[in-house]
Amino acid sequence: MKIGILAVQGAFAEHETALQALGAETVLLRNKNDLTRIDGLVLPGGESTAQSKLLKDLEMFEPLKGMIEDGLPTLATCAGLILLARRLADDDVVHFGTLPVTARRNAYGRQLGSFQRAGNVGRIGNFVMTFIRAPYVESADSDDVEILATVDDRIVGVQYRNQLALAFHPEMGGDLRVHEYFLKGIKG
Repeated sequence: MKIGILAVQGAFAEHETALQALGAETVLLRNKNDLTRIDGLVLPGGESTAQSKLLKDLEMFEPLKGMIEDGLPTLATCAGLILLARRLADDDVVHFGTLPVTARRNAYGRQLGSFQRAGNVGRIGNFVMTFIRAPYVESADSDDVEILATVDDRIVGVQYRNQLALAFHPEMGGDLRVHEYFLKGIKG
């Protein structure tokens, strides 16, 4: 199983470490030539505007969007959730727009406002979630969106078909269960 990890900007190395620890082969996606056959995709945290611009400049945006729309299993964390969201509450820009949710960027304030919170994350169970300048999902805009996690009555984890989108950083802290859940979903 080969997992492509977007590596143009952001926190991709920690995802690579987590997936490799679980036995997955990984490829860092840095240009359009890296978009060879992959079984899954990780869109890491970072800066969504910078990631989107780089994806377009590197001619990776449209191929990746098509792959996600065609059912490529995708794990999106923090900025990755923003890239997938169909609508942004505080911005008219839409990136991939494949996830029928409305998200709010930087909803938890500045980096100094980062925090951790333990809570239930779907079938994964209790999980320590790390939030760094995190978004949250204001609304799930389809009945097919499964809400996996909430913090203070705000949606911070959803699953929609092939897309698993989290406002937090599961790659932080050494608990591999989110990545394991993602890989199991690919194996079917």
